[in-house]
Amino acid sequence: MGESFGTRLRRAMDERGPLCAGIDPHPGLLREWDLPETVAGLERFALTAAEALGPVVAAVKPQSAFFERFGSAGIAVLERTIATARAQGAQVILDVKRGDIGSTAQAYADAYLDQTSPLACDAITASPFLGFGSLGPMIETARANDAGVLVLALTSNPEGPEVQSADADGISVAGRMLAHLAAANEGAMPMGSFGAVVGATIAPPAEDLAVNGPLLAPGVGAQGGDAATVRTIFAGVLDLVLPSVSRSLLAAGPDVAALAGAARRQAEEMATVVASGVS
Repeated sequence: MGESFGTRLRRAMDERGPLCAGIDPHPGLLREWDLPETVAGLERFALTAAEALGPVVAAVKPQSAFFERFGSAGIAVLERTIATARAQGAQVILDVKRGDIGSTAQAYADAYLDQTSPLACDAITASPFLGFGSLGPMIETARANDAGVLVLALTSNPEGPEVQSADADGISVAGRMLAHLAAANEGAMPMGSFGAVVGATIAPPAEDLAVNGPLLAPGVGAQGGDAATVRTIFAGVLDLVLPSVSRSLLAAGPDVAALAGAARRQAEEMATVVASGVS
């Protein structure tokens, strides 16, 4: 693609506002849109969302599981959703949370990050809890394809701290993952391609979030995160944060104009939050 994921995302965040819109074809949302819980309903939902949000937000984040549950037909819809959103100018972060070792990790990397793959996207989410080194095939494939990897670090689910806050030689596991990301992004301008997933509803963290890469912050909206929590959690690194909103935004559909308008308003709100902390 010629430019790194970090460069493309930085430009999109600056031009469109720092917002990632989730595309989560949850059964409840299909019902709210008066769509059947079928492949046809999935396709109508996902492509409508991609067409409405793709021209407006910096990034879209399809949740792979909600497509996978329909089998091969659902994966075909996911392929079209990714392609549609990318054609509209949005960076596509596929939420797959993959994590494995060796040749299996490489196969995941080939599936999502090799730009010749039918599922190729701009970045994926990944789980580092087999050790950060296990993500090596994903990191290297991303580098070779101008793509990115966003690594789980401080998630907002209540079970997360059991692992993420565990002490590892005087530093939390999450802190160690963040340090690895900072090293992977060292010297990258204007922003690195390897970021962290940090929930928008957690307590202000003790860990250093200055990884010189994107901080994907799910949980805005239905999960309770808002401009105030983003400002508090990410104080000092607001220029890196990419707040992510899904259910509360998608509730504005199925009207395309209403959905796009809601996304614009949220992006503007988050741009104001960032400006307040960076200026």
